[in-house]
Amino acid sequence: MKRNVLLVATGMIIAIAVLAALRATAWPFKEGETPTLAPLLERVTPAVVNIAVIGSATESRNPLLDDPFFGRFFEGPDAPLAQPSVPRQSIGSGVIIDGDQGLVVTNHHVVQGADSIVVTLSDRREFNAMLIVSDAGTDVALLRVMADGAAFSEIPIGDSSGLAVGDYVVAIGNPFGLGQTATAGIVSALGRHSGVNVESYEDFIQTDASINPGNSGGALVDINGQLLGVNTAILSGTGGNIGIGFAIPSNMVREVVQQLLEHGNVQRGRIGIAIQDVTPGLAQALELATDRGALVTQIEPGSSAEQAGIEPGDVIVAIDGQPIDNTADLRNEIGLTRAGGSVEVTTMRGGERNTVRATVAAESAGGAARARAADPASVSLLAGATIMELPADHPAYGRVRGVWVSAVSAGSAAARFDLRADDVITGVNREPITSVSDLASALNDARPPIALQVQREGRSLFLLVR
Repeated sequence: MKRNVLLVATGMIIAIAVLAALRATAWPFKEGETPTLAPLLERVTPAVVNIAVIGSATESRNPLLDDPFFGRFFEGPDAPLAQPSVPRQSIGSGVIIDGDQGLVVTNHHVVQGADSIVVTLSDRREFNAMLIVSDAGTDVALLRVMADGAAFSEIPIGDSSGLAVGDYVVAIGNPFGLGQTATAGIVSALGRHSGVNVESYEDFIQTDASINPGNSGGALVDINGQLLGVNTAILSGTGGNIGIGFAIPSNMVREVVQQLLEHGNVQRGRIGIAIQDVTPGLAQALELATDRGALVTQIEPGSSAEQAGIEPGDVIVAIDGQPIDNTADLRNEIGLTRAGGSVEVTTMRGGERNTVRATVAAESAGGAARARAADPASVSLLAGATIMELPADHPAYGRVRGVWVSAVSAGSAAARFDLRADDVITGVNREPITSVSDLASALNDARPPIALQVQREGRSLFLLVR
C-alpha cells in the first residue's frame, strides 16, 4: 500500500514538473494558466505578409491554371489547351526575414511572371514590393518592400535540422485570399519529395497544419516563434486541404537566400555522376550490400568523382556524414553545395564502406542523342521492343558498346519495364552486351529480377526486369 502511494506521489511530482517546464519554456500561457498560442501569434504574425500579384498568363479551360499554387501541376504535353496571354491576378503569402532591409521570402511560383507585387501587413498597411531574384529549382524567391525609412517586424530563421516528427508547428498565411490565418499541427514527416519535378531540389517538411491555396510562401514556425519552413505545396485530389502540406526547410531557405543575395543565383554543384535510386529489386539483382542510397550508373571522364575513385556500381550512402537514402537526398546535398567546395562521399562497394573527398564543380547541362533505324531483331523477355545492332550513323557508335532499341510498343512488356525508344542496352547484371545475340543469351541465362543497364540521352541507368 505504501509503495502504491509512493508511486502515485512520484507521478504527480513529475507531472507538475513537466507542466512547469512547459510554462517556463516552450508552450505559451496566458494569465490563469490557460494553454494558448495567442502570445506566439502576437509576436510572429506582423512579419507574415499577404502577397497580391498582377501579371500575365494564358487563359485556360481549367481555372486552376491561373492559380500560382496549382498551375505548375498542370504543365507538360497533356496540359489543357491555352488561349493568348491575358492579365491575371493571384494571391500568396510571404515572410519578412530582415525588417531593416524589408526583405521578404516567398515561393518562386507565387511571383513568377509578376508585373506588379503588393504586400499587405497584418495591420492592413499596403506596400509595393520588388522582386530581387528567385530560384525555380528550390521554389524560393526574395522580395524587397518599397518603403523608404520604414522598419518592419521579422521572424528569425531557425535551425530545421533539429526538427523531429511530432514537434508542434504553426502555419501562417493567406488561404484563399481570406486574410491572415493561423493553423496548428505537428510535423508529420521529414525529407519528403513531391515527385512533381525531378529537376527540383526538394527536402520538404510534411505537416498536418492546414495549408491551402494562398498559403504558398507563408511561415511555418515552432512554438518558440522560429521560422522552420516556408509553406509551398499540398497533396490533394480536390484542391483543398486534406492534412498533407509541405514546407521548404529553413536551412535550405537560408542557404538559397544567402546565395541569391551574394551571386544573384544559386551556385549549384556537381561531381560528375549519373545516379538512380537503389531499390530492393536492384539490390538483389546486383548483389548490393544495401537497399538504400544512390546507385552510381555513370562517371563523367575527368570529373572530380573519377579523380576521387568513385566507380559505376558504387552506392553512395552518405555525404559529409549525412545519410543518403535516395537520389533526391544526394541531389540536394551536392546540388546546394557551392561550387569550389568539397564533400566527403561515403560509398558501398562489394560490401565495404569507403569514404573519399570530391571537389564540387559548377553544374552544367548535358545533351541528348538521336539515331535512325537499322535491321531489327526481337528478344522474348523484352517483348514489344525492336532491338538491333548499333548502326554506324548513331551518335553513340564508337563511344558506347551495346544494342539499340529503335521502337517500343505502348502497353508491351518492354514498356512496362520502362524501356524506351532510342535506349542503348549496354549490360545485363553488369555483364557487357555488344550484340543482340549477347543480349538474348544473357537474358535467357539470368534469373529475375534482372538489372538491365541502358544509355539514355547521354546518361546511364539500370532498369529492373522481372
